[in-house]
Amino acid sequence: MKDFIIIGHKAATVPFSLNDLPGAAGRMDILCRCVNAALFLSHDLRRDVRVYLVLKGEPAPPKLICFNGAEVRYLSPDERSAASLIRKALEKNAQDFWTESMPGVSIRKGDFGDLICELNKKIIYLREDGKDIRGKEFGASPDGLLFVLGDHMGLTEDEEKTIEGHGHEIVSVGPLSLHADHCIVLLHNEIDRIEKHI
Repeated sequence: MKDFIIIGHKAATVPFSLNDLPGAAGRMDILCRCVNAALFLSHDLRRDVRVYLVLKGEPAPPKLICFNGAEVRYLSPDERSAASLIRKALEKNAQDFWTESMPGVSIRKGDFGDLICELNKKIIYLREDGKDIRGKEFGASPDGLLFVLGDHMGLTEDEEKTIEGHGHEIVSVGPLSLHADHCIVLLHNEIDRIEKHI
């Protein structure tokens, strides 16, 4: 199982308009592109992937949303489709436990640190100054892989301290700063090539 955590520092935490994802929804467009990059193949979904969104925007932060590739339905490869499922999840009364809003999409109260503790895996943190991913041996981890990416604001100092409190590794997919969804595509490509022995 490959898990991706994407932190949305401005992402709305109540239902939002689908007509203004970059603005009033707090750069929800970034999170939607990450969901699609993590889950979609050409004519299928990656069933071994879960995407966790950490929503930290106003007015009711923080909230966590999970897309499970093995169970998700009604998701099309466009931002508006993913945004619609996120908005549907935000219509639920978020509790301290996961509540399914649609097949394969769940929501709960909680922050980045709560999620890290719940997943309890070694963290692979994507940052420009990390070790080149091409030198990384992913291998067959019994717990699977956990990748953490920031939005357009990166991660805060407190979030990086949270990562430092757990087993982690800092890796980079290349020498230039890229969009989070592009990093996810490159990660998948590297892992696909390893798994197919290319």
